[in-house]
Amino acid sequence: MSDFILQLENISKFFGPVIALNGVTLRLKKGEVHCLLGDNGAGKSTLIKTLAGVHRPDKGQYLVDGDPVAFGSPREALDRGIATVYQDLALVPMMSVARNFFMGREPVRKLFGVLPVMDHALAARTAAERLAEMGIKVRDADQIIGTMSGGEKQCLAIARAIHFGARVLILDEPTAALGVKQSVNVLKLINKARERGISVIFITHNVNHAYPIGDSFTLLNRGQSLGTYAKQDVAKNEVLDMMAGGDEMHTLMQELEGVTI
Repeated sequence: MSDFILQLENISKFFGPVIALNGVTLRLKKGEVHCLLGDNGAGKSTLIKTLAGVHRPDKGQYLVDGDPVAFGSPREALDRGIATVYQDLALVPMMSVARNFFMGREPVRKLFGVLPVMDHALAARTAAERLAEMGIKVRDADQIIGTMSGGEKQCLAIARAIHFGARVLILDEPTAALGVKQSVNVLKLINKARERGISVIFITHNVNHAYPIGDSFTLLNRGQSLGTYAKQDVAKNEVLDMMAGGDEMHTLMQELEGVTI
């Protein structure tokens, strides 16, 4: 058995003449939080969609549990336990918490013993219980999800993925639009997922969010990997320096020293 639950080995992806990814390797251990760091345009979105089964790599190999895979759709990735939570969360604001939690997978009961209808009571009870396990208490699972905070919506999307059997959670910038307190709650939820043995790929450009929770870090820049580092082998300032451009940032700071504003 492989030590890694998920691997991208020397992956490249092209869109016509555009090189979106070029020889990227990413390996995710079981029960690990692996942070994928990079600025805008680094290739994070393309990598996410490759992991999620939206794109097939043009070069390289994608492995799950050590076995090569070639996902033709996100559904195939979900069937292998790989769930992606995008920034838009795929939630419907005017639907209830319970309906959003079970959207597309509604529990069914028979009305009059014949007609299949959604079991609203079971959906509401299950959604409330699963959210409570993740530290989110809802007064009423029938409340409209549009009344929840951004952090609570993130937690619902993550809890939903875990409930439906995710072994790998791919989180696309989950703290990008959140305040400090809500971001901390999402980081706590990531830690709870790790404690349950779930592997997490945390995509972000915020080192201050990634470093406290991450076990390892892969840095992307213009579609190429700058390397993968275990937490004990790299300091937070070193990660910041690599993301900021290192020598380029140092040169800029020297140029600005003599500038009067």
